[in-house]
Amino acid sequence: MIQTVGWTLLQAAILMLLAPFIQGLIKKLKAGLQSRIGPRIFQSYYDIIKSLKKDAVISEQVSWLTKVTPYITFTSVITAGLLVPTFIANAPLSFAGDVIMVVYLLGLARFFTALTALDAGSSFGGMGSSREMALGAIIEPALLLALFTVCLSSGTTKLGQIVQIIAEKQWNLIDPSYGLALLAMLTVVIAEIGRIPVDNPDTHLELTMIHEGMLLEYSGRYLGLMMWAAQIKQLVMLNLFISTFFPWGIAFNWSGKGLTAAIFIYLLKLVALGIVLAFIETAYAKIRLFKVPKLLASSMALSVLAVIMRVVM
Repeated sequence: MIQTVGWTLLQAAILMLLAPFIQGLIKKLKAGLQSRIGPRIFQSYYDIIKSLKKDAVISEQVSWLTKVTPYITFTSVITAGLLVPTFIANAPLSFAGDVIMVVYLLGLARFFTALTALDAGSSFGGMGSSREMALGAIIEPALLLALFTVCLSSGTTKLGQIVQIIAEKQWNLIDPSYGLALLAMLTVVIAEIGRIPVDNPDTHLELTMIHEGMLLEYSGRYLGLMMWAAQIKQLVMLNLFISTFFPWGIAFNWSGKGLTAAIFIYLLKLVALGIVLAFIETAYAKIRLFKVPKLLASSMALSVLAVIMRVVM
């Protein structure tokens, strides 16, 4: 019991402390690929701390949702992160849920964020929430279908068991269905964390922003919590992608001899995935908003083909 509580607190601390670093690393890598200096790697920490120190300015017209949503969103993404393995196969809350629970918790954060964006009656907030929910209706099924391909290969929806089965089988699961699911999952990850070519997290242009449009009414500590939650959500999605498609090198328990190596490999995989995301953002421009559903529909089609191939083969 004590070990479980300690592991829960440790992974929560890892998520909260590592998420801003990954955000800063991607920005720095992207700037380097574009021949720019870019912000410091630790700039995300400074931005969050600065926002958390400030008082929040809230409209008199808003309800209690505006004050509660940052805490609900932050708690939801942290709980989802505690269900996803990092450098150890068994996540702290793996006994309480599976991949469906992870998608549900991320959807819960999306729902409250979009609902609160309508609370102040801002046109930009309404525009951002409508776009977020429209894309979320495609993202979530595509995410589930991509994960179901791996679940069918493993015979379970428990992430800890999936990781162990895939890691023990080594490269036997690298087949056409697995590759299709990987491409679909990568597209979903890019869309879910709001990066180019789906969304641009570095802009506040009214005609293009999606996630940022829902945060325009926030300031101070509430804005800091929402920014922090978005970065943790990004790390959770990266962890989910790594643990389901590249779990090799992960440790199975605390007493294993390869725990130090597992931590190093986990960080190495995060950095490698950050390089891939930075390269994609540099190589591609943001696509038009009305073409985003087509991109996500193609991801869903890849996931459906992957599931069909897995069932037939």
